[in-house]
Amino acid sequence: MKNISFRKFVLCLADMFMTCIGCFLANYILLLVTDGQRSLNSSQIVVFATLFMVLTAAGLLLSGAYNKYWRFFKIKDYLTCILGTGISSVFVLLITYLIYLPDGPAFSFVIFSFLITTSGIIAFRFCFRRTFLLLTDHGQIEMKKRTMIVGAGEACRIILREIESARLDPNNPSNQYLPVGIVDDDPKKLHTEIMGVEVMGNCEDIIRLCKKENIEVVLFAIPSCTEAQRRYILDLCSETSCVIKVVPYLSELFIDEEQPKLMYQFNDIKVEDLLGRDPVTFDKEDIKRIIRDKICMITGGGGSIGSELTRQIAAYMPKQIIIVDIYENNAYDIQQELVMDYGDKLDLVTLIASVRDKEKMKLIFEKYKPQLVFHAAAHKHVPLMETSPEEAVKNNVIGTYNVASLSEFYGVEKFMMISTDKAVNPTNIMGATKRCCEMIVQYMAQCSTSKTAFITTRFGNVLGSNGSVIPLFKRQIESGKPVTVTHPEVIRYFMTIPEAVSLVLQAAAMAHGGEIFVLDMGKPVKITTLAENLIRMYGKVPYKDIKIKFTGLRPGEKLFEELLMNEEGLKETDNEKIFIGNQIPIDSGDFIPKLEKLEECAIANEPEETVKALHAIVPTFVHE
Repeated sequence: MKNISFRKFVLCLADMFMTCIGCFLANYILLLVTDGQRSLNSSQIVVFATLFMVLTAAGLLLSGAYNKYWRFFKIKDYLTCILGTGISSVFVLLITYLIYLPDGPAFSFVIFSFLITTSGIIAFRFCFRRTFLLLTDHGQIEMKKRTMIVGAGEACRIILREIESARLDPNNPSNQYLPVGIVDDDPKKLHTEIMGVEVMGNCEDIIRLCKKENIEVVLFAIPSCTEAQRRYILDLCSETSCVIKVVPYLSELFIDEEQPKLMYQFNDIKVEDLLGRDPVTFDKEDIKRIIRDKICMITGGGGSIGSELTRQIAAYMPKQIIIVDIYENNAYDIQQELVMDYGDKLDLVTLIASVRDKEKMKLIFEKYKPQLVFHAAAHKHVPLMETSPEEAVKNNVIGTYNVASLSEFYGVEKFMMISTDKAVNPTNIMGATKRCCEMIVQYMAQCSTSKTAFITTRFGNVLGSNGSVIPLFKRQIESGKPVTVTHPEVIRYFMTIPEAVSLVLQAAAMAHGGEIFVLDMGKPVKITTLAENLIRMYGKVPYKDIKIKFTGLRPGEKLFEELLMNEEGLKETDNEKIFIGNQIPIDSGDFIPKLEKLEECAIANEPEETVKALHAIVPTFVHE
């Protein structure tokens, strides 16, 4: 602000000097033309020149002529100079006639002074601007990215100041932007200006203005807005072909009051920003209470969900973490990450083992005696499981039964099984095996004589997980190939990996045993829309720069997923985003023989018989 005030002061002095010169030139012209009959004498010219200078400075200030940065000066902004000098001329005319009536100065003196002063002030600004741009931008202003800022608040002012101060530093990231306009939904701010940049419209005008002004970058600068407002505006931004940068939430910003830096904190827009629901919050104190000083085992600990479980559990100071995974590369990656983050502060054990191998798992339980078991190990790829149903059963069903029964035998406090929305009225092998896993957990909760609490957590698709649609779309876009979507109308529920894991931990804190915890995931997302938004996030135009190819539903795939079976119903919890599905009674006399038959078919590697046995044990399974 000090720099802006100094700039205004210098410009004001220049304008006053120009006004003084204008008055003397006007009087000199009148002296020559009228032989001194209509010119002012020496005492009058001093009085009127002083009066003209003061009133011109005031007029220019009122008209907004000092609110412009040189680099943002436009043709229409020169009109403010004409308005300012016009106002001062009218007041000079009125004051002088009142003082000197009836022998006041000639009207022609004021007109000449106005014309000369206005011409001089405009010429000075025009010439200085050209020189300023040449010296400061080195002729490179055309190479800067035409930028629109969303939000005309304090964040916008900080951004504009950073861009202005960065003009002499080619290495400063702020130097690449050329602010063209601002949008804001406050009607009072419409057509006002912030540091020379006009508020051109409201958020609904984003698409139109981006096209009209050839905008290349949109800076979303409303850190205090609600999640709903953020999603709405980002949806509009994503319909343009612009690169979108997003300022973090107010709670996530780091602001130094002496020298705030926002441009360094801008992030690229993420797919999570377009999910269409509020982020889920959890009670961390309850989670800390059940994990602190406990021995925690995570099966599938190297996978997408398992590794995030391990990260979050590590933050709550457990006594020991045991990672169990059959894939050594993933297990090694999360092991090294935690070693780097915690060093000797975390007691970490990483074991390569399969949940299929009951004897191996028994040795692990015997040696480490886990108190909390998070069962995330599973085969999850729907198309692959369609061709290998026996493998899905071996890993998902038999693996779950092994870990759950061992948890009961060794007195584990809580057993948490990770399920999926595909388990609800399943139409594919993977979903049917996960529904069978849910039934195993419910059976254990119903029939267990130990202190173990058996819990299921169910949620939809996870963004960024191994095998999820987002990494595939990104690879296709980056290689310039068409994005493949199975069906134009297919919809899915989505959540982030940290949210999914927080749900599991919250379930562990809430659970008493036998519950199926379900997350309210808001509105489902149309996969076609998700693909279009992702293409736009890369600065490309859907169907033009990157095609979208519809390949047809894969075997066992639904147009939409469900989160609850009809007979389960819902029960609210203390967290408004988490619900509990009522436990469905399991007939052990019927369930166990069918489970044994399913295991027998899978071990014998008989895919057709395995599918039949799966139909028998999961009555809601519909498979073509």
